[in-house]
Amino acid sequence: MKLVIVESPSKCNSISKYLGKGYKVVASKGHIRELATSGEGGLGSDIKNDFEPTYKIIKAKKPLVDSLIKDAKAASEVILASDNDREGEAIAWHLCQVLGLDETKTKRLLFNEITKDAIENAIKNPSAIKNDLVYSQEARRMLDRIIGFKLSTLINRKLHSRSAGRVQSATLKLICDRQEEINNFVPEEYYTLDLLLSIDDKKELKVSLDKIDGKKAHINNAAENELVLKELDNEVKFKSLSTSKKLTSPKLPLKTSTMQQAAFSSFGFQVSKTSRIAQQLYEGVEINGEVVGLVTYIRVDSVTFSQTFINYAKNYIVENYGQEYLSNKIKNVNAPEGAHEPIRPTSLSRTPEKVRPYLTNDQYKLYKLIYERAISSLMADKVYEKQTVEIEVGKLLFKAEGTRTLFDGFEKVLSNKDNDSLIPVEVKDGNLKIKSVDNKQQFTNPPAPYNDAKIIAKMEEVGIGRPSTYASTIATLTDVKRDYIRRDENGNLIPTDKGMLTSRVLNKYFHDFVDCDFTAKMEQELDEISEGNITRKKVMEEFYDPFINLVKDAEVRLYSEPKEYLDKTCPKCGSPLVIKKGKYGDFTTCSNYPHCDYVEKELKYTGENCPICGKPLIEKGKGRKKFIGCSGYPSCNYIKKEEKPKFTPTVKSDGKTCPKCGGQLIEKKGKFGKFLGCSNYPKCRYQEKISKK
Repeated sequence: MKLVIVESPSKCNSISKYLGKGYKVVASKGHIRELATSGEGGLGSDIKNDFEPTYKIIKAKKPLVDSLIKDAKAASEVILASDNDREGEAIAWHLCQVLGLDETKTKRLLFNEITKDAIENAIKNPSAIKNDLVYSQEARRMLDRIIGFKLSTLINRKLHSRSAGRVQSATLKLICDRQEEINNFVPEEYYTLDLLLSIDDKKELKVSLDKIDGKKAHINNAAENELVLKELDNEVKFKSLSTSKKLTSPKLPLKTSTMQQAAFSSFGFQVSKTSRIAQQLYEGVEINGEVVGLVTYIRVDSVTFSQTFINYAKNYIVENYGQEYLSNKIKNVNAPEGAHEPIRPTSLSRTPEKVRPYLTNDQYKLYKLIYERAISSLMADKVYEKQTVEIEVGKLLFKAEGTRTLFDGFEKVLSNKDNDSLIPVEVKDGNLKIKSVDNKQQFTNPPAPYNDAKIIAKMEEVGIGRPSTYASTIATLTDVKRDYIRRDENGNLIPTDKGMLTSRVLNKYFHDFVDCDFTAKMEQELDEISEGNITRKKVMEEFYDPFINLVKDAEVRLYSEPKEYLDKTCPKCGSPLVIKKGKYGDFTTCSNYPHCDYVEKELKYTGENCPICGKPLIEKGKGRKKFIGCSGYPSCNYIKKEEKPKFTPTVKSDGKTCPKCGGQLIEKKGKFGKFLGCSNYPKCRYQEKISKK
């Protein structure tokens, strides 16, 4: 019996069926080992010995590891089939170490889709573990451990912020920088002018102001707007109607980032939801009693299909739509063995409508999106006619545009198609009149806040993160326990006060390490390690000392950053006063700390005045020692005496009266038990025993 170890349990059944008898398929459920918390600073790596990492079995995985060891000993051969990426390679290497396998001889299966053909081909053409990929993953993990441990510990102690990280903090900075732009934005006034024209009192055409006296139209204030409106008293004249042929090319097939963006824009799916559904489609859906992987591997950067798929897609397009719908730009591909493709359907014959009965509504939406983008990317351009009409009114030139599809091309397979918007041909010779004027005062808008789709596009643009980390990074930042980012009602990512404060402090003291350029550079160097162009040791050495020196410096210089500056100065040194967050809440202090230790005490006025000097009375002291005194202290040391409320005990009496003063005798509890005492105590101290009867 041969043992095949995959990452996810949901893959086991389908892969087991494809391999048939003689194979047992089990799952490692991701990583089985993690960096230890031993060594200097609990970093799990030997800094002085070439940053050699130290690993330990993940505590929750110990029973699973014991089971894998048992299965491996009973197997005639162990084959590793973890995912075809950097993390998957590391998982395979760790399995070799823990199970006692020879990594140079252990077979490694690589496949980009879970289908019968792909699995059988992988078994026939096994690979070996790529150590450079493993070194790259180790460097990535150690970098994240060092930055995470050191920065998280520091800001947790100084700011009460929960965590920091290489990709996390760079992404937080992007979101906070955008919010700063929004907060500092100054809107500018402008005016728009649209006309609704009637043509021979039968048809209508809406035109927009394009030019004023031959120059691009800009109406910046009310005075300019009045001058423009006066021009509308002139006759409306037709100037020109032109047409031109245009082409629109199809969009590229989907990779991880564009899939997440498209799913958010089209369906409002958050990144974590898209990733979860895509994983389900990749691992397989049961169709007619068989689990079938519907899409290829979902954590990819590539937009290049394999030659095998291109050939299959060509035939499919010609057979189903015609030769004219096939793109003439398709080139032959010479991709390396095992290279990732874009996210695509594993079979074009499994159309969205055919598999819809076996999918949830959300699975169907995402599969349809992937299917349409894959096949449309290999189809011909859309050809359309663009129409442009120009209308003159005095010195004003108005314009309207329309379109007419001549050949739908790739749009043939898309759900969302552009509609024609033809300009009435009668506009040439018709009688044109202004039917209505739409003149609006407008103000420029601030930049839009990031949402899931936009922040992923930005992360990809500046080179931070990888397809496998986009979803987890956003999930970390929006975690309610961290309180860094919240989503508004429109799904926009809005930084909280805690998020803004954390980002500002990290940017101040660790600018080079939370900046996007640094994070992008590290990603490039990790890729260089995986390609064997640079060593893990070199990358770690160049990073470690400068970073640790900054941490040591920040330990001395970093203190709780101000929430906001006040329009008040310190009475001791003249520096601005700021509001900071302390253990017991916000307080006002000097911004020149630690050189100046002035702290302003917040006075709580009672609304009364001192009977001796007339100054306001304030609350003083803490807890049980609170009292009300004069704000003029030490010149005036008046303290208001609080009258204690009279104690009114629960009266237990037989109606007897005190023989000394006539007060009521009530039951009391004393050192030697209960007795009857006068209610006028302490003026009257009469007491008597309670009769046993």
